[in-house]
Amino acid sequence: MAQPKAALFMIDGFEETEALCTVDILRRGDVDVTTVSLGHTRSLKGRSGITVETDKLFDDISATRFDMLVIPGGTLAYTEHDGLLRLVRRQNDAGGKLAAICAAPAVFGKLGILHGKRAIIYPGMEEYLKGATLSGDIVETDGNITTSKGPGTTVYFALRLLELLQGRETAVHVADDFIAQKPAGAWAGKNA
Repeated sequence: MAQPKAALFMIDGFEETEALCTVDILRRGDVDVTTVSLGHTRSLKGRSGITVETDKLFDDISATRFDMLVIPGGTLAYTEHDGLLRLVRRQNDAGGKLAAICAAPAVFGKLGILHGKRAIIYPGMEEYLKGATLSGDIVETDGNITTSKGPGTTVYFALRLLELLQGRETAVHVADDFIAQKPAGAWAGKNA
């Protein structure tokens, strides 16, 4: 089986916990993750002032195919990046996996790709989930789209993404090594 490829996008003001923890967990599970800057340089500053250097600039990956696109939250600026919006639309139209956490599910709402799907977003931002049915879980996967609430749910979000890309056995192994508890409705499904 080929190593799955994921792109994780960052923009100034991104939520550091959501971005870096997700990359860490996916890489522990042998997912080839490329971090991508939506800015003019590879160096970006997160919402808590932590500077991070990404692997690539957005223009460097425009022709690359990824199994999953991941958007951490922290800011609504993602909804204004035309290139990202086009890429997400193309990925969705092809049935590819999409994931967003915190404020970032607003990208999916803006594109109108949540109609008839269950989704979750940071509390108080539900208006951005246009067309979605609000989920009560901390991580929700409906079809090809996974969403989650915010920084405190990042570990479960990342483990769900790992499960989708590498299977349950790999996700359980990484969770055990990470000492991650498995709450109902999180990454391992409601019956775990």
